Amino acid sequence: MIASTARRLPSWQLFVVAVLIWGTTWHAIVHQLQGATPELGVTVRFALAGAVCLAWAAWRGERWRVTPREHGLLAFQGVFMYSVSYLCVYHAEKHVPSGLVAVGYSASPLVNGLASHWLWGTPLPRRFLAGGVLGVLGVGLIFWHEFGAIAAGGSAALGASFTAAAVLLASVGSLASSRNQHLGLPFWPALGWGMLYGAALSGLIVLATGQSVELPTAPAWWLSLVYLAVAGSVIAFACYLALQHRLGPGPASMIGVATPVLALVVSAYFEGYRPDVLALAGVALAVAGNVLSLMPRAGMRRPSA
Repeated sequence: MIASTARRLPSWQLFVVAVLIWGTTWHAIVHQLQGATPELGVTVRFALAGAVCLAWAAWRGERWRVTPREHGLLAFQGVFMYSVSYLCVYHAEKHVPSGLVAVGYSASPLVNGLASHWLWGTPLPRRFLAGGVLGVLGVGLIFWHEFGAIAAGGSAALGASFTAAAVLLASVGSLASSRNQHLGLPFWPALGWGMLYGAALSGLIVLATGQSVELPTAPAWWLSLVYLAVAGSVIAFACYLALQHRLGPGPASMIGVATPVLALVVSAYFEGYRPDVLALAGVALAVAGNVLSLMPRAGMRRPSA
């Protein structure tokens, strides 16, 4: 039902829905940190999201059962993409505004591109490299003031360190996901099983460290949980995939340009983040880098719908 609805929407509406959801999920994580540990929040979020994805796949008649070997591949993807990387994101948002963490992910295209080139010889166009370098420079400017606090062990410096770790760990999961898609694993069942494996590892960390498993009772925690699990992990992906099928991966990836900008605006409004001139210059560089990296090359044919 969600997928069929997404396919009927005009392209601009698909773009707006995906950006609105993914641009606000970063702030929703802030509510998950109130009354529960990051490990417990990540466990419950991806357990719910994974169950929804598998139920949706079953309802659509997709193959949701996978072989033992495929389970191993999906477990590897899920551990990095939906567990350790998100644990770093949640911990980062304990120390810096959520919008900064979102912009930190502007370095992801360059990291993924370099890793893919190193592993599989994927081409690295000059424009992509230039855009990736601009994105990294932009992130560096945003966190410039925090770098000086690293030696002193400042809280903001810890947030920057968690953000960098999240980007690197998510890159491993992204590469694993690309390989799984290349092997022909169906997307939604793979997404569901990967999320469940990520939730399982996070849950084991909760138990191994003796953390409380008591869930908060605050309505904001539960509302943000449902929003992150269903809207952020299912609906937004449905819109993105429909847009990618209709326009191609290049134009669809422009969602990644608008998302951190909205996340910064939300962070400024709800969390009191006030960027200085250096941070604003960093945002401009990061956005410009993403535009340069993700826009399709001139003359690239758009795939038919």
